[in-house]
Amino acid sequence: MSVAKASQRKKLAAGRSAKSRPTRFEPLPIRRKRALRILGALRKLYPDARCELDHSNPLELLVATILSAQCTDARVNMTTPALFARYKTAAHYANADPAELEALIRPTGFYRAKTRSLIALGKALVERFGGEVPEKMEELVTLPGVGRKTANVLIAEWFGRPGIAVDTHVIRLTGPVWKLTEETDPVKIEFTLYELIPEKDRAFFGMATILHGRRTCFARNPNCAACPMNTFCPSAFSLPSARR
Repeated sequence: MSVAKASQRKKLAAGRSAKSRPTRFEPLPIRRKRALRILGALRKLYPDARCELDHSNPLELLVATILSAQCTDARVNMTTPALFARYKTAAHYANADPAELEALIRPTGFYRAKTRSLIALGKALVERFGGEVPEKMEELVTLPGVGRKTANVLIAEWFGRPGIAVDTHVIRLTGPVWKLTEETDPVKIEFTLYELIPEKDRAFFGMATILHGRRTCFARNPNCAACPMNTFCPSAFSLPSARR
C-alpha cells in the first residue's frame, strides 16, 4: 500500500471516530440562552397555551389527566362528558360500580387499570382530603394513579403555580431536539428545566412545548420548514424525515 493511500485511510478512520464520539454537552449559560429564545418563539406561536383536556373543576382535570395516559386528549374529551355527568364528586368514584365505570371509559384504553385507579383515587380523596383535590405536590403524588407529571398539570393549569408537566413531547423536544438537557428521567428533566426557564414562565413553557410537539415538531416527519425556531434549533432539518 502506498504512503498516500495509507494516510488517506487514517484520515477517514479518524473522521469516523470523531463522528462517533458524543459531543460535549453545552454549558448551562448557553443552554439557558437557547431556552429563552425557544420560550420567546413559543410565546408567539401559542400565546394562550393551555391544557387541552376539557374540565370545569380540579377533580375533572385530575380524572381526565389519568385517562389521557396512552390516549389522545381528543379521545378523552369525547369520553368525559358522559363520565362527568355520572360521577360528579370523589365519593361517586369511590363508590362506583367497576363494570359501569369500565364501560364509560373503555374508549380511552387500559380501561380496567384506569377504573381501579379512579376508584382508589376517589377513596383516597374522601378518606384523606375530605373529598377535595389537594393543591400541594407532596400530597398530590400520594394519590393513586398520580405521578409528578399529572400533579404538575393540576398545579400549572388549575392552581396557577409554576410547574412543568414532563410528558413524552417535553422529553423529546427538550432532549434530542432542542438539546436543553441530556437527562432521560422525567423527574431529572423537570428539575433541569427549572434551571433554564424563569419561574413565572414554567407553566406556559410546559404546555406550549406539548402543543409544539403535537402541531409542528412531530416525532415522525417533523415540520422543520414551518417552524420559526429552525434558525437556531440545534436539530433543525437534521432529524429523520424532517420536512424541508
